[in-house]
Amino acid sequence: MSVQAIEAIRPLMGSGMMGENTDSERVNGPSIPFADVFQSMVDTVRETDADNNEKQYLLATGQLDNPAEATIAATKAVFSVQLLTELRNKALDAYSEIMRISI
Repeated sequence: MSVQAIEAIRPLMGSGMMGENTDSERVNGPSIPFADVFQSMVDTVRETDADNNEKQYLLATGQLDNPAEATIAATKAVFSVQLLTELRNKALDAYSEIMRISI
């Protein structure tokens, strides 16, 4: 087991100082790592769903040698959707909790 170094906290609104916007931030909005997590999860759901559809088609047409591959692909697709749903629910819970904080 190795010990990894702790990374410094990065500002959410980009590399500039507060109130400073770079050209890419003005055009595309601020780069938020949390949005990247959601995008990668959506991409994963799309990929697993496409793989599941392909395996089901191959199974139905008799082109799939190992029927277990279709079951595995279906399970991966279900789990990826469940994970995305749970991630969304946790994000909404966190947002609701932040909105309840009084300043």
